[in-house]
Amino acid sequence: MKTFDRRIAIAALGAFAMLGTAAVPAQAQDYPNRAITMIVPFAAGGPTDVVARLVGENMAKTLGQPIIIENVVGAGGTTGSIRAARAANDGYTVIMGHMGTHAASVSTYPKLAYDPRTDFEPIALINGAAIVILGRKDFPPKDLKEFVAYVKANETKLNQAHAGVGSVSYTTCEMLNGVLGVKPVGVPFQGTGPAMNALVAGQVDYLCDQITNVVPQVQGGTIKAYAVATPERNPSLPDTPTTTEGGLPAYQASAWNALFAPKGTDPAIVAKLNAAAAKALDDEKVIARMKELGNDIPKPAERTPAALGKLVKDEVDKWAKYLKPVG
Repeated sequence: MKTFDRRIAIAALGAFAMLGTAAVPAQAQDYPNRAITMIVPFAAGGPTDVVARLVGENMAKTLGQPIIIENVVGAGGTTGSIRAARAANDGYTVIMGHMGTHAASVSTYPKLAYDPRTDFEPIALINGAAIVILGRKDFPPKDLKEFVAYVKANETKLNQAHAGVGSVSYTTCEMLNGVLGVKPVGVPFQGTGPAMNALVAGQVDYLCDQITNVVPQVQGGTIKAYAVATPERNPSLPDTPTTTEGGLPAYQASAWNALFAPKGTDPAIVAKLNAAAAKALDDEKVIARMKELGNDIPKPAERTPAALGKLVKDEVDKWAKYLKPVG
């Protein structure tokens, strides 16, 4: 009798285990059945926020559930990234990370509470964005050559804005300052949007920013654009020369934004999110708006989770050459 009871118990436990494993694919099949939170680790109005809202709105239509943007600012985007890394890995929290939070941060923060290479599931690369060297509208230099000479001659008197240590505006200007051999006063802001507002108001002297965030201001004449740090001119700012044309070929920099989920998120859920992101990037309205803002849209082969995972590893190694730990 005891042997029979034991066999029943073992059989019951086996059946329960099978039900538990079957629940994962069933959950993935039902995904999503409620709103998804997309963390943007910078202030509203910045380039990452703009891209997140544009792509998120389209993805929501495909997934049949709203995508709620949550701006979590602080520590160059790492505060929001930490929250995303520690979120439940059920697919209902994702993050629009970027070059700063998911690559440069490793070299910048020696005690970083996450590793972008291992603590996230890559979903899809969303865009690339050229870096533009900018100055306040009444900044004395007229072109890039004058900019270089002026900054070198007045470095201790100049204020350079950025969106916090580890942000794209911080890392790319650190690279620029390194190429020029200068150390201006760095002025941190809670996001690129506030940093841009300070530049427009003339409260700071220069800024390195993603083209996503600068086209309206440059076209409106509220700030100066000295050069685009890419090999070719950008169609959104056709009159702005490249750094090579301006006599500074050593400075080449571009940024990217990409979607990530917490480590351990079901591959089937990642696949659904990837498909929705890819569909958004193929949408004519999204493409038009992206190009209007100066963004480069990744090719299909560059949008896969595997391709994004490789990009993150390569970028971590790249920025280690230019950045020194802080804090």
